[in-house]
Amino acid sequence: MLWLLLLLPAWVFAGTACTRLCLAAVRAAATDTVTDRGAAGAERDLTLYEAAFLSGGPTRVADVTLVSMARQRRLLLAHTGWATVVDPHGRDDIERSVIGAIGPEGQSRIAPVRTRAARTEAVRHLADRLVRTGLAVPDAAGLTIGAAVRQVRAAALAVAVLAAAALLLPAQADTSRLMAGLWFLLPFILSLSCLAIARFEVHPYSPWASPAGQRLLGALLRQRDGVERPFLVSVALRGIRAIGEPELRAAFAHRDAPHRD
Repeated sequence: MLWLLLLLPAWVFAGTACTRLCLAAVRAAATDTVTDRGAAGAERDLTLYEAAFLSGGPTRVADVTLVSMARQRRLLLAHTGWATVVDPHGRDDIERSVIGAIGPEGQSRIAPVRTRAARTEAVRHLADRLVRTGLAVPDAAGLTIGAAVRQVRAAALAVAVLAAAALLLPAQADTSRLMAGLWFLLPFILSLSCLAIARFEVHPYSPWASPAGQRLLGALLRQRDGVERPFLVSVALRGIRAIGEPELRAAFAHRDAPHRD
């Protein structure tokens, strides 16, 4: 009966992960219902910063701001991975936060600038505003659907590993290997069923955008079907991989030299 010692954690992993996924889905549905009733953010266009945050979070906001300022020649992004301020006067709070993240010397490595800019008050205020309108997932909401799905996947893998370990144990006189395998099959099926339901009901999973926010992002994508999407909108939706200019891509991709604070 040694396999029972492995069956217990298998059920714990699967049951806990599936329960968290259900709670995350219920919480997301409740937030979406409140948003629809209030209609606070249901019928409006997203700004560039809002689209960036809902698509990729705070770091995406910093990225699109850096790219925007670089294309306006108010910031120099060198292919060596350095950012240099050309115009120290930001046109909004987000731009001023990026300039502040570069530092008083007016020059800094791009990687730490992205990190510092993503943590500024201006970006937090943007996030709070999107949460209040029901378009973003609040930080205090606990586990998101995407994170819960990853936990269920991990639980399914753990159950499979535990089942394999149980089948490798010496055969017991009172229990066949087939019977032990069937007991492990139950939590594995439970995990796969939850993943299938989540895929059908709540896909795509986003750590930033609520279901209402995802609908607005989808509308933004559909508005551009059949026409060339503006460059900055592409960066906001897809991140730095949407940058087609080689030198600008190299500025974000450079990782060799240590950064200077």
